[in-house]
Amino acid sequence: MTSKRRVVVTGFGCVSPLGLTASALWDGLMGCRSGIGPITRFPANDHATKIAGEVKDFDPEKWIPKREVRQMDRFIQFAVAAADEAVKDSGIVIDEKNADRVGTLVGVGLGGLETLEVNRDLLVQKGPRRLSPYFIPSLISNLAPGQISMRHHAKGPSLTTTSACSSAAHAIGEATRWIQRGDADAMITGGAEATITPLGIAGFNALKALSTRNDAPQAASRPFDKDRDGFVMAEGAGMLILEDLESAKARGARIYAEVTGYGATADAFHMTQPAPGAEGAVRCMRLCVNDAGVNPQDVQHINAHGTSTPINDPLETMAIKVCFGDHARKLAISSTKSMTGHLLGAAGAIEGIASILAIVHQVAPPTINLDTPDPECDLDYVPREPRPMHIENVLSNSLGFGGTNAALLFSKFKG
Repeated sequence: MTSKRRVVVTGFGCVSPLGLTASALWDGLMGCRSGIGPITRFPANDHATKIAGEVKDFDPEKWIPKREVRQMDRFIQFAVAAADEAVKDSGIVIDEKNADRVGTLVGVGLGGLETLEVNRDLLVQKGPRRLSPYFIPSLISNLAPGQISMRHHAKGPSLTTTSACSSAAHAIGEATRWIQRGDADAMITGGAEATITPLGIAGFNALKALSTRNDAPQAASRPFDKDRDGFVMAEGAGMLILEDLESAKARGARIYAEVTGYGATADAFHMTQPAPGAEGAVRCMRLCVNDAGVNPQDVQHINAHGTSTPINDPLETMAIKVCFGDHARKLAISSTKSMTGHLLGAAGAIEGIASILAIVHQVAPPTINLDTPDPECDLDYVPREPRPMHIENVLSNSLGFGGTNAALLFSKFKG
């Protein structure tokens, strides 16, 4: 049996509530800064939730020709911007020699919700003839990788994963598999989401899933805290450049980290609630660690799914205890959602970048707003301040509606 190829990260880019670059994301995390504030994208007075993690000062024309902007929903614009930064950061050159060996795989949870709402109103108010021919292409999920592939002339496999809040993590994991199998030499992969819309906020409010701490937006996302009352919706995109190790070394690429493990499972239990005992998440993490070929004791840091919801946080805590045993109490566990909010389908990519940067800088990001720990959440969540520490391996969890689970293991690159 041929051994699987090693996959390394050579570049990344992101657009998030903490800024328009990956460095802005890291600076925000290290500064314990919340990107949550009052909703400005639409009048939210009638909504139970009036706060979100919006991307501020985003001008799509800095990345996309003006005539093409209207062809793309906001989530696609974010994806293009993040991919541009990632490609530039990696230094990879995509040309006729390698184009068919470079693919695009992007996770998207809900697609172009804003475009759908606007055009539904237009249809009702002014009739079908007023719809733009770009209506459908601007909202379907696979136009995120599609637009990226066209922009960078990447002719390898192109695909979208849609698995709720696990979408981006599944994308990165499957992109890793494609390279390991030899189906591609490099992948532009990650996730994008833009659902801060009237329908998006109202829909999650109907599920009683969102925080309504409207009077204190920056304190609203508080994973593992006793006073948490729901997650805070956010938007943005994160993209990584993954490459076969030998290809990356041949071009002299800078290597940030290695993707060593990937696990994916289903709870097969409930539409929105995790399985009892979080057994699906336990199996997922175990698969990921085993895939990496490391012992549980070799993991120092976890970027938790950590949504700040009443159900998720104690069950994820339980899953970590079951998976890691006594070592669970030695792990530094962070929820960067405490600062970024929950980017839904893009969450796994933003958190993957945070995990990689934790290895690069040897610092675990904090979980802010952890003022009164929930007794059921009794592990070390790196409360309130970043923690310099030795980090070789980071596990990043993503758990989604439909009982879908994904875990990624990023490791310090060693030759």
